[in-house]
Amino acid sequence: MTPGPPAPSTLDGMYGYDQSAGAQAGYAPPQPPPQQPGGPGAYGQQAPLYPEPSPPSLADAVRAFTTGSMSAEDFQQIFSTSKVYCPRGDNPGFLALHNTQQPVIPMFTSLKELRRYAGKESKYFVITGAEVIDLLPTGYGFVLDMEGEHRMVFDAKAVEQMVDFAMRRMYG
Repeated sequence: MTPGPPAPSTLDGMYGYDQSAGAQAGYAPPQPPPQQPGGPGAYGQQAPLYPEPSPPSLADAVRAFTTGSMSAEDFQQIFSTSKVYCPRGDNPGFLALHNTQQPVIPMFTSLKELRRYAGKESKYFVITGAEVIDLLPTGYGFVLDMEGEHRMVFDAKAVEQMVDFAMRRMYG
């Protein structure tokens, strides 16, 4: 039996090659982009003209809260999702200061602030503000950026209020 004529193929004038031959080898020729409702030549999603502003950093939130330009609820929302830098000793857990009216745990909004307080070679760990609220021992407060310009002290009562706020937000 002699082979018949070659199978019909399509020659694409735009690309100048036989598309059916490449398709058999697993090659798919480039396709023009789909037309979007935005008009001819619109490719995919267009970037918004005004991107969403990023939330303030924890340091910005500390400054805003201490100057009265941010509410406690807004501060706590930012605090709960922010990284908090905590100095640590040789054993796991928070380091507490007991030479204060109530025991407090020093915490920092950045590694730079922690190094200013504890030195360049100090050990530390990083957790979120929500984890701080969850893990802080009962009866302890914490101080943010002890050596910073906008130091914030949260006594044990303030921490209890933060826990209550987080519970209401989470469970209604």
